[in-house]
Amino acid sequence: QVQLVESGGGLVQAGESLRLSCVASGIIFSRNFMTWYRQAPGKQREFVARITSGLSTDYADSVEGRFTISRDDAKNTVYLQMISLKPEDTAVYYCNAPRMAPGWGRVGDYWGQGTQVTVSS
Repeated sequence: QVQLVESGGGLVQAGESLRLSCVASGIIFSRNFMTWYRQAPGKQREFVARITSGLSTDYADSVEGRFTISRDDAKNTVYLQMISLKPEDTAVYYCNAPRMAPGWGRVGDYWGQGTQVTVSS
């Protein structure tokens, strides 16, 4: 069974920091790229950051320079370090991993349950 479990969300004031974690099980973590998404109430889910197995990273323009994605393959964990948080960052943050099938490659996606980040002004 595959499971992604996010943690680290909370309520902070603007300008403060949080670090989110996503622990994966049931997948070959070190071979996969991992992605963070977020969804604010009433808004579309949006891409936040991605890290590949080769440690290449990509960020949404809205978080570039403030968020850092990293991974620890020994712990099957991907992190999202968030600094200088803004009220606009308020959302449920979701961890995403590709669903891989031997001989097929990527056939879908796995999602975590999400962790709430609330940034007050």
